[in-house]
Amino acid sequence: MSDSHLVYSTDSGRITPEQEKKTSPVKLYSDGFIRIERQTKGRKGKGVMLIVGINPEEHDLKSISKSLKTKMGQGGALKDNIIEIQGDDREKLKGLLEQIGFKIKLAGG
Repeated sequence: MSDSHLVYSTDSGRITPEQEKKTSPVKLYSDGFIRIERQTKGRKGKGVMLIVGINPEEHDLKSISKSLKTKMGQGGALKDNIIEIQGDDREKLKGLLEQIGFKIKLAGG
């Protein structure tokens, strides 16, 4: 039976489960600043602002993302604990985040 060309089996002995998808850890900095980065990679030249370093255990990223997108009047997303906001108005975004109470640094581009 070792030469068999088994197509389907209900046995679970040889089948190994897929490893769970590992999520990337939150990129936190020890200096306590939130970074606003500009990125165009993989977006056909269109720029987005990435807000990196907000601790998801202390803050509700979904509500922060929603309020920033509404106040900025732009779209965006929340991926892997990084808030993406479309466009390139980092100064306005910096002011909005400082009103919430974050310390901000502009990083990149």
